[in-house]
Amino acid sequence: MPLFIQAGLWGLLGGSALILGALVAYTLSLPQRLIAAVMAIGSGVLISAVAFELMDEAYRQGGFDSSATGFIGGAVIYTIANVVISRRGARHRKRSGSNPGESQQNSSEGSGLAIAVGALLDGIPESVVIGASLLGGNSVSLVTVAAVFLSNVPEGLSSAAGMRKAGRSATYIFAIWGGIAVASGLAALVGNLALAGADPDTLALTNAVAAGAILAMIVDTMIPEAFEDTHEYAGLITVLGFLAAFALSKLGG
Repeated sequence: MPLFIQAGLWGLLGGSALILGALVAYTLSLPQRLIAAVMAIGSGVLISAVAFELMDEAYRQGGFDSSATGFIGGAVIYTIANVVISRRGARHRKRSGSNPGESQQNSSEGSGLAIAVGALLDGIPESVVIGASLLGGNSVSLVTVAAVFLSNVPEGLSSAAGMRKAGRSATYIFAIWGGIAVASGLAALVGNLALAGADPDTLALTNAVAAGAILAMIVDTMIPEAFEDTHEYAGLITVLGFLAAFALSKLGG
């Protein structure tokens, strides 16, 4: 099977966790503290992936200049895009709705497109990295795929819970996450094709840009939800998620 097809399938697998999380949120009424705790675990998992899978690899490939430039650039790009879509109604797209002042806009307010674009913005950097990990005949980074999958479950869970409270239909919710899962697969496929034959500095820049964008996303959209109901336990739970992904990284190495 061609590597770019493999990349697409791995990206689709990572994105499919969003559907799993949404399914749990739509079919079960989970305690708010549990949703927040799961989001904290996902935050820790992604932070670990940023540190040990993306930035470490970027530094190895291109040194400090490429990795630092890409890291800051990714955060800036994400932040600008996030500000734009947030002002159009997607600011609280990953919130579960427990706080009325920080919940998703009601379906009657017409923020659906912004939420969809915001979800796409959050997932694309992770998928491109999955595709890039297959370059040069390497096997896919199972640690990266596992980190993306484990972090996408709470993202889908929390956001779908918020969508449900905002009056979104099941058709809308699962169309959103199904579309993002497919887009994740396509992003991994395109990332693999676009970066084939790229020099180490370009690969380093790509990994670092994704790392900066993901870290900015975690702080902007995931940690606030994680802290909402777990408060003083949020840090500990996030550390446990970080440790789980760190262990996967070392076992995978």
